[in-house]
Amino acid sequence: MAKRVLILIEGSRVTGPLYVQAAQHLGLHTITLSADPTQYDYIEERNGTAIRVDTGSLDALIGECSRLHALYDIAGITGALDSVYANVAKLCQYFDLPGPNPASIERCCDKLTQHQLLARAGIPIPAYRVAANAKEVESAVAEIGLPVILKPAAGSGSSGVRLCCTVDEVKDHATYLLGGTHKRQSPPAILVEEFAQGSHYVAHVMGTKVIGIELADFHRPPHFVFRQSTFPAQLTEHEHERVADVALRSSQALGLEWGPTNVEIRWTKRGPVVIEVNPRLAGAPDSQLVQLAHGVDLITEHIKLVIGEQWDLRKRFSYTAAARLLNPNNDGTLDWIHGVARAAAIPGIVEVKLYLKANTPAVRRGDYRDSLGHVIAASPTHSQTEAILQRAVDLIHWSITPFQTRDE
Repeated sequence: MAKRVLILIEGSRVTGPLYVQAAQHLGLHTITLSADPTQYDYIEERNGTAIRVDTGSLDALIGECSRLHALYDIAGITGALDSVYANVAKLCQYFDLPGPNPASIERCCDKLTQHQLLARAGIPIPAYRVAANAKEVESAVAEIGLPVILKPAAGSGSSGVRLCCTVDEVKDHATYLLGGTHKRQSPPAILVEEFAQGSHYVAHVMGTKVIGIELADFHRPPHFVFRQSTFPAQLTEHEHERVADVALRSSQALGLEWGPTNVEIRWTKRGPVVIEVNPRLAGAPDSQLVQLAHGVDLITEHIKLVIGEQWDLRKRFSYTAAARLLNPNNDGTLDWIHGVARAAAIPGIVEVKLYLKANTPAVRRGDYRDSLGHVIAASPTHSQTEAILQRAVDLIHWSITPFQTRDE
């Protein structure tokens, strides 16, 4: 009998191991297709298989999956990154496997198209304009008014997203996005958005069900690098209903009623405003927080859906879980990180995970790649979880030696 496998298109440093582990618990062997398998050291550690293939090419993926189909029983195909998720959907369709609608995924991953569809459905979103050159950016800022958010029209993980409070900041970041430094689409397109100010929430949606709502905050501006996530958010029943309602309406407006979706929302003076809809599970460690707080393993349940099994989204208990990201304040070589073992030993600390090793570069890019690691805590109450988390974080220290310049 052929081995039953789950094919993962690319991986990630935190959720990747969780997908491999969850698949193993379901009796599946994982095969990761990646343009650079060497970046995923967990695959070999967890007895997975990695194959090098151009994951940006649908033809290349179809060819490799067809070869694997002759050797294995392919139970399902999935992935966790926006950059490949449209191809994931197309592969599922090609091989007649459960998966999301490819057209819906492509529409959602194009931020301009997403904004247009949400606005057409009457979903509250920030005022925005699209610009293709510096003059159009200047005109858009004049119409919307400072401060504004400048972001590429395609992308994920807050890459290239910046808060601009002055005309000079707008000019500098527009030059960066329009130039050759930032990896971008061609021809370039910039979204100029009103800065919707207020508490930031993430609604975790599976199919047509809101699993819960998370509160998130960010490291210092002008970038949007997450600092802490807490699940569930402390909301009144009325606030929860309003956030959940706008999240579900957003998913429906984009045709995302199959599988996981996460909807980022700001609570502003005019109520909940949708910042972005992502047609996948939220990035790590959000899924871990949901499992610790409610007993729902979103990754396992997602895989069940992918392989055609019935998922179980029932809430088992009610705790509060929170994660703090360890974000550096400067670039350089990471010399050491101390206090990890002491922090991990504190009762209520679930995980202390480092993304970088000593004597490696720590480079801030203003996106999801900036963090050195994370600390996760869980307990029966919000206040207790916050206290446990802060106690652990206070024990962790690191040293980063700035890079030398030529003048030095």
